[in-house]
Amino acid sequence: MKPVDRHLADILATVRPLDPLEVEIEAALGTVLAEDVASPVALPPFDNSAMDGYAVRAEDVAAAPVTLAVVGDVAAGDGGVHAVGPGLVTRIMTGAPVPAGADAVVPVEWTDGGTARVRVGRPAGPGNAIRRAGEDVRAGEIVLREGTMIGPAQLGILAGVGRRRVTVRPKPRVVVLSTGAELAEPGSPLGRGQIWESNSFMLAAAVREAGGEGFRAGAVTDDPKEFMERLDAQLIRADAVITSGGVSMGAYEPVKEALMPLGTVAFEKVAMQPGMPQGFGVVGPDQVPIFALPGNPVSSFVSFVLFVRPALRKMQGLPDGPSATVRATITAPVRSPAGRRSYLRAVLTGDAVTPVRGQGSHQLAALAGANALAVVPEDATELPVGTEVEVIPL
Repeated sequence: MKPVDRHLADILATVRPLDPLEVEIEAALGTVLAEDVASPVALPPFDNSAMDGYAVRAEDVAAAPVTLAVVGDVAAGDGGVHAVGPGLVTRIMTGAPVPAGADAVVPVEWTDGGTARVRVGRPAGPGNAIRRAGEDVRAGEIVLREGTMIGPAQLGILAGVGRRRVTVRPKPRVVVLSTGAELAEPGSPLGRGQIWESNSFMLAAAVREAGGEGFRAGAVTDDPKEFMERLDAQLIRADAVITSGGVSMGAYEPVKEALMPLGTVAFEKVAMQPGMPQGFGVVGPDQVPIFALPGNPVSSFVSFVLFVRPALRKMQGLPDGPSATVRATITAPVRSPAGRRSYLRAVLTGDAVTPVRGQGSHQLAALAGANALAVVPEDATELPVGTEVEVIPL
């Protein structure tokens, strides 16, 4: 059987980062920067008040309490010219430019709030409550580097340096297609021998959680021709395709039957549990990566975590490689088949990890109660309580 690490390496050697695209910043959330972004001006661009209060000369309030004459108001956005001289102050609002001659701001809470004359009860040293020009960002300084994931704060600084459009690597568009004559759409009545289809919902959600755009293409029967017709219709909008089911060794395996003759998709046994049967390759004129995952829901989900999620990171221009792990101590004895790397559904609490009851590859409810995968190496068949293992947080 093929080692897990080699299968992932083959996948990462095939997928490529998506081409950069210029978008409006409103559409940039969740994408990855494909350029360095610098500020054309200093931020703040001028000295301004950090509080509502009075712009003063610090030496005039050093002997507070003192009473001084108020000679004007300066509001945020005021573009006029203002100045204060000895013994004079101006009222000033948060964000307003500091008048010439002033070197401190007295918060209104330190005063009697006067409008013609104001009594200042406490001294304010030079620079008090003043935001200096360039204090946050210098003119020409890079505020975001290429490869940065754009979240709300990053989107805010893009707008803050005056950018309306930005070049990003877009979210990968991933089509999810399930196969199986036994599958019924949730909400419809079940016929004899049917189950409600869950994999496409789970995998499309996993794509979105991983930073892509997941699209359900529904389910098809076990007819290879029907599968290829559905796949061909979806390729026009897909940066990648995920299928579930139809890849094992038995009869009625439509994905395998349809894709093997193309010669661009390999179906292999990977030394893992769950999820041994795996398919990967490219399809269509644009060489779209396709992940042919097993149909058991837990196998399908574990395969996504191990193989698809790292590939989507590379497509977004993020650092690739295996899913991140932490170390934890296992709280119950476990068994694993020789020669396969096992991924036990488990609950991670601090530095302890507890396998959940129900480790069958069909037991989706047990998976839903887990928050981690505990990894048992290929060369281990039994691990006693207290063994330290690698754990993949979900």
